[in-house]
This record gives sequence, structure tokens and C-alpha cells, in this order.
Amino acid sequence: MRFKIRNHIIFENENYIAVNKPAGISSLHERLGRNLSVVEAVKAYDEDAQLCHRLDKYTSGLLLISKNAEAYRNAAIQFEKRKVGKVYHAVSCGIHDFKDLTIDLPLTTTRSGRASVNKAKGKESKTRVNSIENFGKFTLVECTPLTGRLHQIRIHLASLGASIAMDEVYGGCVPYLSAIKPKFNLSKGSEEIPIIGRFALHAYGLNIKDVNGDKLDITAEYPKDF
Repeated sequence: MRFKIRNHIIFENENYIAVNKPAGISSLHERLGRNLSVVEAVKAYDEDAQLCHRLDKYTSGLLLISKNAEAYRNAAIQFEKRKVGKVYHAVSCGIHDFKDLTIDLPLTTTRSGRASVNKAKGKESKTRVNSIENFGKFTLVECTPLTGRLHQIRIHLASLGASIAMDEVYGGCVPYLSAIKPKFNLSKGSEEIPIIGRFALHAYGLNIKDVNGDKLDITAEYPKDF
């Protein structure tokens, strides 16, 4: 997949660009990858641009990019001080009714590159979770990370028995249309395939203060697979 930044810009002013990153595109350059990463595409668009944060390769959604050094510094301070509001939407396995539930489980990164709960040595990790809507055997949930640890949302939802659909690393189920559509019929001799090919997590919204103090509140629409 080739990433053409002009097709994915959802906001731009003199200081920042926001793109709606497709799943399957890396934020940073992959040494062995052939696909153009977000950072490479952005540098070709504006040589002074820098990513203000990252998303996992298979997480879709909103990425904020600075266009100058002052804007980058402004964003970096807010991210460091946890002043940036980030909202993710996920499709969780099972029916859940979360209402302003705060998950507070310390996390560490293992040698395999995964996250795990470690109450003795883990770093503070908090996520606020709310259910939005139920669909058959699945729930659309809104997650607000109050800290920014590796795979935080994925493992925090898994700790609630609400693993993200297709996130088999953390216990997610495989979503089929037959689990949502009551009168679903599969053609004779055919095999049902999952309705999404990656874990169902989308960076939906972000709010941050611009260099001049104005509030930027940006949202990224769902991609078709989500």
C-alpha cells in the first residue's frame, strides 16, 4: 500500500497537519518494508514536518504532525504533561456496559515487544472506558488513555474480558458477519471470512492547544473496514 498524504489530510493550518492514517501504514520508516511510511510521505510534502506522536501500524486514525520547530515544541510539552486529549474507538468482543470506568493497571514491555500487567514493576497506566453501542456479540467502546503506554488500550480492554476484535495477541475473537446479522446465509461450499482483517482500533479524536493558545479539536472518520 502506497501512502499519498494529500488523500488523507483532515486538517491543516500554518503549524499543524492532521492525517487519517490507514491501517497497515507505519508511522515511522520500516527498514525491511517497501511501503511508504507516514513520516516519509510527510517529509516529501513539507521537509520541516515532524510527527508529534505515533500509532501502531495496524491502528487507523488521527496522527498530528508539526510544520515547524515551535509547533513541535508546543505539542511535545503538552504530550509530556498529559495535556493532550486523545480518544480511541474500538470494537470489543462481547456485550459490555461500561460507564466512565477507569482501568488502573501498571504495564511493562516484555522482551517479545508485547505489554503485560506488572503491579510490582510496571509504569502507571490508566484508561477511561465507555460503551457506545452494542452490535450482536460485539460492543463499540470509547477509550480515553490518561497515560501513553505501549498497547495500553489493547491490554486494558483485555483485562476486562473485552478484548478488541481480531486482536489475537491479547485474546481477541475473530468477528464474522454471522455473529451480527441474524439472517446471514453462507453460500454452499464457501468459507466465511472475518469482516475486518486487523484489530479493530481507531484513533478517533484529539484535542490540543495551538501555538497561539487556540484549541484544536480534530476527529477522524472511520475507515471502511472499521
